[in-house]
Amino acid sequence: MYAMQYELTLPADYDMDVIRERVALGGHLLDDRAGLGLKAYVIRERGVGGSPVNQYAPFYLWNDTGAMAHFLLGGGGFQNIVRDFGRPPVRHWVGVAWQAGPARAEVPRAASRLVAPAPVDADTDGTGLGLATWAERETVVLRELAGRDDVHTAALAVDPHHWQAVWFVLWRDSVPADAEIAETATATATERYEVLHLSAPGP
Repeated sequence: MYAMQYELTLPADYDMDVIRERVALGGHLLDDRAGLGLKAYVIRERGVGGSPVNQYAPFYLWNDTGAMAHFLLGGGGFQNIVRDFGRPPVRHWVGVAWQAGPARAEVPRAASRLVAPAPVDADTDGTGLGLATWAERETVVLRELAGRDDVHTAALAVDPHHWQAVWFVLWRDSVPADAEIAETATATATERYEVLHLSAPGP
């Protein structure tokens, strides 16, 4: 699994219905894309759910990095973003774990994302395995979170260049304030998104 996201931060007076219409017209195009686990078409709207910005920020879980490369560089779809908005930076993370939740059969309406540093000094016993121990702990927390009735999917991934982790969760209705997203942070520290469409061709 490989996680990927780009963020298009739009003007404060931007009409987000333009993005809603865009997704309504074209969101289905990746519904059966080979190599894609899921794409969540998510937005943040200024003044809604505490968001300070208007933003279109699709989040992807890829099962095949070749398919991801084709999407970005081979005319597989990203060219439409470049054409209409310019070329944004694309963040990407190596997958650590993902888990389907009890609400997997339902259409999620909300998503949360938490980005936080991996432990600076994870190797407390000198074995070199501190990050592995940390990842195991966080995977346990992720699986517990994914057991909630309102969770569609939960994923954890790591950027090994900046050593940042991302926790991304799809929720059936809304992001609950009491959700333990990670071992040391709760949903109050996350970005909250509205899900406009979900393409989920992969397992």
